[in-house]
Amino acid sequence: MAERIEWVAAHDHPELTADPVRAAIAPFDGSVRAAAIDPELADTAEFCEAYGLTLETSANCVVLSAKRGGEVTYAACMVLATDRADVNGVLRKHLGARKTSFAPMDEATGLTGMEYGGITPFGVPKGWPVLVDKRVYDTPWVVVGSGLRRSKLRVPGPLLAELPGAEVLSLTRPLAG
Repeated sequence: MAERIEWVAAHDHPELTADPVRAAIAPFDGSVRAAAIDPELADTAEFCEAYGLTLETSANCVVLSAKRGGEVTYAACMVLATDRADVNGVLRKHLGARKTSFAPMDEATGLTGMEYGGITPFGVPKGWPVLVDKRVYDTPWVVVGSGLRRSKLRVPGPLLAELPGAEVLSLTRPLAG
């Protein structure tokens, strides 16, 4: 039997979001829902199994580090849990980088002010591109991080395209079964 999950208006429950996330969700009053979860179940596969949700309705936010000519830039990338970001192809070219990789955990958490396993595109540092895979955008609603391991957000997929710096692109390839 799946654990019970109760979605509530995120703006009414600031304790369910990390500090940088709170201000970022304010313009979307009512569209962003939040739920407390067991922090031990924050990783996507475990979360979906425990709470009876599908991977097709969960989106992961990965922080990318793009390097070119000694300069390092960062981007937040949203992909469905069923897909893999094309980091060395589409994303590297889009970011104009010589080398693109996942940012190390301590960098990603330090730069965003969010907990590992809870990183979300809401509240990433100003100026970062937020790259949203078209499949995420096309999903009626997706579960994403809240900035904390102890909660999740539920948002309409198209809402992610309204974040500052957001672009909708085809960024992924399906995971091999």
